[in-house]
Amino acid sequence: MKQNVGTVDALLRITCGLVGLAWCAAKGRRNFPYMIAIMSAMKVAEGIIRYCPMLDMMNKRTS
Repeated sequence: MKQNVGTVDALLRITCGLVGLAWCAAKGRRNFPYMIAIMSAMKVAEGIIRYCPMLDMMNKRTS
């Protein structure tokens, strides 16, 4: 798997993903928005491994 996400983009993905996860955790169990939590976790993972499947399908790089 080749890296296709640049450093700044990776940091933004990690930051936004962690903010989304914190927001979901702050909502509590009663109104826990699962889809936002899943998408936020996916953005954190994409930032850490620096690979985005959508960018790969479009043959783009952000580095």
